[in-house]
Amino acid sequence: MTEQNTMHAWQVHEYGAAWDVLRLDEVPVPEPGPGAVRVRVDAVGLNFPDLLLCSGQYQERPPLPFIPGLEVSGEVVAVGEGAEHALGDRVLGAPMPAGGLAEQAILPPGGAFPVPAEMPASEAAALFITYQTAYFGLHRRAALRAEDVLLVHAGASGTGSAAIQLGKAAGATVIATAGGPEKAEVCRQLGADLAIDYNAEDFVDAVKGATGGRGADVIWDPVGGDVFDASRRAIAFEGRLVVVGFASGRIPDAPMNHALVKNYSLLGLHWGLYRRKQPELIGQCHAELLKLYADGAIRPLVGQERPLSEAPEAYRDLAGRKAVGKIVLVP
Repeated sequence: MTEQNTMHAWQVHEYGAAWDVLRLDEVPVPEPGPGAVRVRVDAVGLNFPDLLLCSGQYQERPPLPFIPGLEVSGEVVAVGEGAEHALGDRVLGAPMPAGGLAEQAILPPGGAFPVPAEMPASEAAALFITYQTAYFGLHRRAALRAEDVLLVHAGASGTGSAAIQLGKAAGATVIATAGGPEKAEVCRQLGADLAIDYNAEDFVDAVKGATGGRGADVIWDPVGGDVFDASRRAIAFEGRLVVVGFASGRIPDAPMNHALVKNYSLLGLHWGLYRRKQPELIGQCHAELLKLYADGAIRPLVGQERPLSEAPEAYRDLAGRKAVGKIVLVP
């Protein structure tokens, strides 16, 4: 195989911690099928589900070996028959079936979305899954209203920072939690009306104090565990608790008698299902996000921009919650 037909990619050959099992390999350059495009990867956004994929704990388990990396931005360098994009177009999306920790990647039919000329590649790679997840969770699942109080957990994280910005864009009052004064200050800079350092104070008491005892109308919870348990005490009458993930490592139990007594709703959010069941909504959401970006209402928070060669170390930082906002890898 000639050099131009191969590329470098990080692959997982056995399940385990990402920083232990990632291996830099030379692999064939993928060819786009009908409707698909191949992009030169300009940036890769790292996500918590990548860690679960590498360890074999995600709900989907691609056959070994596989390339992780759930979202990319880049330039179209090859197109399949009937593809909607042309050579040279800047696009973003979720590469399939292989991921984006590679020099080139395939975006599936209907899965490549335009990137404005003024948007840096690193911000584009941080926009797709993170902001789509927050938008679907807050608007489609929780029906966020301007008069609502929104409580965002892990406000300095990727999805948390997106939820703060989207909550403010919707006119809601936003309370955010974060671990440490520096991360709490990041939440304030993102627009949070109140930022709570959960290492220094009990967020339930703080939320109730800020709302006159009523609690939060919408709670964004990507943490689970003890945070979920406490959130049920901080939710308002007819509140909506959006379950996004379990970054704490513990999947909590939800006593439904408590939901009944307090009249609140538990809402699950698996954004990936929309790509399969209602894919037209993904493009509609992207269009709305681009409008908000153009208006200056949102801007992806890129906390680290590191070279692709440092992928294992970057995943270690992601797992250790050392990053603020998104970690993005670039060539």
